[in-house]
Amino acid sequence: MRISVAADECVGVAKELVDELGRRGFDGVLTHGALSESERDDWAWASEAAARDVAEGRADQAIVCCWTGTGASIAANKVAGVRAALCGDAATATGARKWNDANVLALSLRSTSAAELTEILDAWFAGEPSADAADRANIAHLTKIERGH
Repeated sequence: MRISVAADECVGVAKELVDELGRRGFDGVLTHGALSESERDDWAWASEAAARDVAEGRADQAIVCCWTGTGASIAANKVAGVRAALCGDAATATGARKWNDANVLALSLRSTSAAELTEILDAWFAGEPSADAADRANIAHLTKIERGH
């Protein structure tokens, strides 16, 4: 699985996130914003870059981070085909993957501890989208909304 990661600052768990993905065997993690030496590090630009990696097939999933996680999630969700979820705990990450088929995880650099990061990533990567017809109908409806229908 290919992962894209963005952060607007190298504070909190930003660098630990990249290291943890490496420990989990994700090679060639795509980095954006403050995690890249050549890109703009503002949250809107960095999160958009990671989301576009997912939408355009360069990455299977992305993780976007900013101080609260809110701006990163908003920016990522502006990219068609992206379903970003701001997750502050493992239960929310499980639900986001299951019911929302989320393909971008948004994290707060301010409030995510190292222990929570591990738990959230465990839940996120163990999660699978629901096959339930009602859940799939909701995801299909999101695509219609994106297309203006």
